[in-house]
Amino acid sequence: MPKSSTTSGNPCHLLKILAVIGFIFGALTLFSSGAVLFGPEKAGELAGNYVGFVVWFNFLAGGLYIIAAIGLWTGKVWAAYLAALIAIATAVVAFGFAFVILRGRPFEMRTVGVLILRFSVWAGIAWAVLRCKGQP
Repeated sequence: MPKSSTTSGNPCHLLKILAVIGFIFGALTLFSSGAVLFGPEKAGELAGNYVGFVVWFNFLAGGLYIIAAIGLWTGKVWAAYLAALIAIATAVVAFGFAFVILRGRPFEMRTVGVLILRFSVWAGIAWAVLRCKGQP
């Protein structure tokens, strides 16, 4: 008897959960980065020494997080590749951020943690989806 996609040994049963995580992550990212970019001056002050291109990337990526999550939820093959692209783009931005701070620009340490978290989440989602051979 063939195993169903909901058996515990198959990573494919996690795709709906990953889609929900990706969607929530995207909504929170849009909210937090949007507050810094477009919100009251107080939001920017609370953000501290933020690096502009990182905040803009996070804002734009937040929309892609939601698109990828919808793709995962609806079983679109392209969602796996979008998740991988998000992880790669986040790594590129993290390297750019590292370059900027190594040149002496003030920054918030929480940005380092958030970039690591964002990369890890999307690399993990991409890995899980691609393990399902692009068949969400």
